[in-house]
Amino acid sequence: MRGLKKLLKSSNNVISGVAAAPGLVIGKAHLYHREILYVGDQDIENEDVEEAVAAFIEAIAKAKKELTKIFDLAKEKMGDKRAEIFSAQLMIMDDPVLIRVIENRIRTEKKLPEYIVDSEISKYADMLVVADEFYLKERALDIEDIRNRIIRNLQKKRLQSSITPGVIVVSETLTPADTILFSKSDVKAFVTDRGGLTSHAAIIARSLDIPAIVGSHDASHRVQQDDLLVIDGFNGYIFVNPTAVQLEYFSEKIQLMQQINTDMKDLIGLPSETIDGRAITILANVDVTGEIAAVVVNNAKGIGLYRSEQIIEELGELPDENEQFEIYSKLADRIYPEIITIRAFDIGGDKVKIWEFKEANPFLGLRGIRFLLENEGIFKKQLRAVLRANINNNIKLMIPMISTKQEVTRVKNILADCERELREENIPHSKKIKLGVMIEVPSAALMVEEIAAEVDFLSIGTNDLIQYIMAVDRGNDQVAGLYQEFHPAVLRTLSHIIKGCEKIGKPVSMCGEMAADNQAIPLLIGLGLKEFSVSPSAILPVKRTIRSVSFSRAEALAEKCLACSEEEEVVSYLKSFFEFEHIPRTRTIL
Repeated sequence: MRGLKKLLKSSNNVISGVAAAPGLVIGKAHLYHREILYVGDQDIENEDVEEAVAAFIEAIAKAKKELTKIFDLAKEKMGDKRAEIFSAQLMIMDDPVLIRVIENRIRTEKKLPEYIVDSEISKYADMLVVADEFYLKERALDIEDIRNRIIRNLQKKRLQSSITPGVIVVSETLTPADTILFSKSDVKAFVTDRGGLTSHAAIIARSLDIPAIVGSHDASHRVQQDDLLVIDGFNGYIFVNPTAVQLEYFSEKIQLMQQINTDMKDLIGLPSETIDGRAITILANVDVTGEIAAVVVNNAKGIGLYRSEQIIEELGELPDENEQFEIYSKLADRIYPEIITIRAFDIGGDKVKIWEFKEANPFLGLRGIRFLLENEGIFKKQLRAVLRANINNNIKLMIPMISTKQEVTRVKNILADCERELREENIPHSKKIKLGVMIEVPSAALMVEEIAAEVDFLSIGTNDLIQYIMAVDRGNDQVAGLYQEFHPAVLRTLSHIIKGCEKIGKPVSMCGEMAADNQAIPLLIGLGLKEFSVSPSAILPVKRTIRSVSFSRAEALAEKCLACSEEEEVVSYLKSFFEFEHIPRTRTIL
């Protein structure tokens, strides 16, 4: 990350956006501009009305046939669940009310059928565009795709979607159909001006492991056809016609990632322990169901963080209790006998937003457990679903953004209410579930012993904890340099948390990005951390570092670093440690 910061400071060829699907690629740009369909409002003669109605029925049938083919391709590539995106579009075209309204308008208004289709279906898209809920705004594009598909068929035009294989597609927007069809040409990445993490294009890109950056605002205007691009899907940066220095930096990163993937295979099945025999547990952070396979293959000892809010992004709406029950049950079954830790919906701040209410400072506002306690109905549906899914007793529940002991007490009371309700309703469920909390707020870190006494386990979320300790928004380029994971204040806070949990006898893990930072691992082991929860791709690189470290020497390193007064001193000690111990210095995050 440090090298990337230097590149960004000295670069004027960078476009930033939302990192929607991780990955790092270099390739040529293909500008995709969706054809603008002209729709006239000409009158039609009485004798042509029924012919126009028939043309509409034929056009909608053809559109359904097209989408059905795409739906089948999506099921093949993504699985049935995520392919339901297209099922929803097909259902709209089967809506008898919509079809009847359009037919009646053609007959009464005697206008071209494409004019009526445009007028009627645009009403639905316009309603979604002005909706308060962000995920509903995202669905407007799906409606527009249906409208354009029917109009194109009415006008007897062919869809132009063929592209040169291996390019990076840059567009103002991409429909779900665009994204799936382009994937057949082995596109390297997607870049869009509009859209967010909940857009269907972003969800599909993640499902297909294609790097994607959305919400870039003007990339389609700043990038020219065949420009060379570097796409950093980890951090949300697009480098346009990279300099020799930039190209060398990212080429080395890509080569390094490929080499890591090759070298790490020998580690599968080996124990995760230090040279002197201290056992360290490696768990996995999971966003989407498709990552479970990588968790199993890479021998993670369970899932330390399942980000349940991603369900909202995938479905485009808040799931009901039964939908959640099915999802959690399948996850628990697939990972059994290992444990899965489901984090309650982390909504607000820089995470998923389901309502577009405005806050002066969302990072200090209604997010995490604060949102859930204010919206108890949403919270209880999730708690009931988790209790019902925990039949094999391999699910743990984790609460985000805890800042007071009182919040923990309220959660425990609501959880008890849910258990009582399920018992009274004679619904099979777990009578007892292990409850944990995220330590990502300074107040919780300082009160860790009191909070730990109330729960079964804890997990340190370094991403938020560091930015709250340092009072810095790491997404703000002007102050991002102050986001210092090795600042002594951060290290002393981590030490306080780990020692406090050890004193109370409660296990603590770390699930933030710092846990996957190769440079930080020896220091964290020396501080006493015994559980790391990282992305599936980082499991083996983290194991390699753990197996290269002596716990006794890591303890001595931690003691030196805790005595430092500046981050530069800590970094210097870490550099010397890696060189002296001959530890591979592979960064596992970009």
